[in-house]
Amino acid sequence: MSAATDTPPAVPVPAPVPKVELRAVRKSFGATEVLRGIDLTVAPGETIALMGRNGAGKSTLLSTLVGTLAPTTGEVTVGGRTPHRTAPPEMVRRVGLVPQEPRDLLYADTVAAECAAADSDAGAAPGTCRALVSGLLPGVPDDTHPRDLSEGQRLALALALVLTGRPALLLLDEPTRGLDYAAKARLIEILRGLAADGHAVVLATHDVELAAELADRVVILAGGEVVADGPTAEVVVSSPAFAPQVAKVLAPGHWLTVGQVAEALDAAAPR
Repeated sequence: MSAATDTPPAVPVPAPVPKVELRAVRKSFGATEVLRGIDLTVAPGETIALMGRNGAGKSTLLSTLVGTLAPTTGEVTVGGRTPHRTAPPEMVRRVGLVPQEPRDLLYADTVAAECAAADSDAGAAPGTCRALVSGLLPGVPDDTHPRDLSEGQRLALALALVLTGRPALLLLDEPTRGLDYAAKARLIEILRGLAADGHAVVLATHDVELAAELADRVVILAGGEVVADGPTAEVVVSSPAFAPQVAKVLAPGHWLTVGQVAEALDAAAPR
């Protein structure tokens, strides 16, 4: 990925859609109940960090939103549609998922071929995906094989493929896995821009610093249930296991990032 100071690529604004809703959602695999009565809403332009320990149900919840899993009981709607009952060409404009392993979305032998397939699948004008890739990965040749990209570059390519469909809801599963500091800062910048343009963003993550920098809300899952849901500062400060280092050091204050502390100090300085 390029340096965090670069200008983010332009992303088409999604078509307006109603909010995302999960109502009394349960999901079982055999005798194991992974989601237990989940109620959740996501508004356009909102960024939510979905947090919890391994096995809490985060990835399963994302899969119900994108439609690869149907809930056992309950209802999931995205833009008024039920994901698992809606044809993929229609859902691609409503919801897109960047999985834990970006390579799971990469099948072609070149970046150009990946982009051409993304344009076709999304019904987008030829070159739409390539323009996104150029913004995210400047200087990467068309004939580059995805396997020759770094982990951060593969994430950027997968993100471009998903954004080609202009999804109103963007889902990311552990998006900072394998990223260095510069790549993570770049990702935060991109996601902030998407939210400002009206995309709703839901991140399943263990990265408390990412949640502090980016999320409007934090939803904590435990044993398949929502055990906390509220503004980021309130939730992470009251949940030490999910608090960033700044919050732990300065508790009970609600500062979460170094930037917030710097702003507070600047505001308090004599003029």
